[in-house]
Amino acid sequence: MNALITFPTSEALRRLHLVAEASDRELMERKSRAIADGSADRAIADVLAAEEADYRGLYQRYQANFLSVSPVYGRFLYMMARSVGAKRIVEFGSSMAVSTIYLAAALRDNGGGLLIGSEIETSKVLRSQFHLGAAGLGDLVEIREGDALETLKDVGGEVDLLLLDGAFSLYLPVLKLIEPWLKPGAPVLAEKAICPDFLAYINNPANGYLSLPLPIDTGRRNIFAVRVG
Repeated sequence: MNALITFPTSEALRRLHLVAEASDRELMERKSRAIADGSADRAIADVLAAEEADYRGLYQRYQANFLSVSPVYGRFLYMMARSVGAKRIVEFGSSMAVSTIYLAAALRDNGGGLLIGSEIETSKVLRSQFHLGAAGLGDLVEIREGDALETLKDVGGEVDLLLLDGAFSLYLPVLKLIEPWLKPGAPVLAEKAICPDFLAYINNPANGYLSLPLPIDTGRRNIFAVRVG
């Protein structure tokens, strides 16, 4: 069984990827120019500094942007969740729920479960719920509105997969918050992992992970790790 190729999930994803591409085109073009002219590292430093000053205010600027995963990365998320037989997934940074749909589709095909998402923007929470309903997956997802360090304090049981795709400077605090719930062998997937503290932690085997750069959407600096300790 593959929910990704069946209606209504397949149609919802097709439509959302088209809308996301149009919505984020200008943002992606600016990113491409920054990579081309060598200013990407400076832009990363500026983003981290802005998050430290006021990450809520920073992400309010992007409330109309999808900031979504690509179709190929979405399929990878689905495959990872299927391969570990995930029943409980945590997602930090649900945005417009594109990645959420891929993961929830895996839960559906695994026989059910729960995805707990966290999103700070009210408008995105509402739109995510609509998109999940349109995809026929709303019954498998609980999106909690607010600061993830509060909303994800209690996830109610062992976590089979963790996706980090929110404020970059919160990747490490959120990981540490979820760590007590992570099952051995649970994948940890970090989209656009650019925070030095997070990278130092996840790349140190003494902290209980094996990790490597993920060769999918390589320009996004994605990281794949597995909880082994």
